[in-house]
Amino acid sequence: MKVVIAGAGNIGTHLGADLARRGHEVVLLDVSKRALEAPAEEEPRPQMHALVGDACSPVVLEKAGVREADVVVAATGDDEDNLVISVLAKQEFAVPRVLARVNHPVNEWLFDESWGVDLAVSPPHLLTSLVEEEVTAGDVVSLLDLEHGRVQLIEVRLDAGSVAVGQRIGDLGLPNDVAIVATVRDGHVIPARASTPLAEGDEVLALVTHGKQSAVRDLLVGAR
Repeated sequence: MKVVIAGAGNIGTHLGADLARRGHEVVLLDVSKRALEAPAEEEPRPQMHALVGDACSPVVLEKAGVREADVVVAATGDDEDNLVISVLAKQEFAVPRVLARVNHPVNEWLFDESWGVDLAVSPPHLLTSLVEEEVTAGDVVSLLDLEHGRVQLIEVRLDAGSVAVGQRIGDLGLPNDVAIVATVRDGHVIPARASTPLAEGDEVLALVTHGKQSAVRDLLVGAR
């Protein structure tokens, strides 16, 4: 898979390095040559193609090989730049998958398909979810929006009083537009199968359509 990442900050650089380690072809773009250079004290980065240039320029994107890219990630620290990069990638270069970083949550409503964004990621909102994940049990935590908010990946942590404890996933009677994909137990991911039993302390991960979060909570936790 070929991935073009605009923005060589911490997020873009670490994402690119991780993808490169997994064997993907990565092109990392930034206006700053210095940002593209690994500090001397760091371990050598996996092989990535580095290109100095403004990713808001179609000429620079062309030079980066965006036409052949499977994914473009707009990960700069500027929301306006990320929107411009996204719309160029989708509308001018027909990139199949465009992901964009949202730096300021107030701008999140802009990052939709009209700007070419397939998936928007807001680090502040992710941090909020992680905080909630650590301090709540029995509540629904939204981890990720998909399909522009029409589908969500949610987590529900089961406690001793949860009605689903002791039941198998196949016996829960889940609605058609809800799918449990995995449970996390003692730090291990357990793929969801109909025969999988649920236990106290499980973190249940489910894909749900918008508006079904409460129904899933009632099936797993019960009315409280």
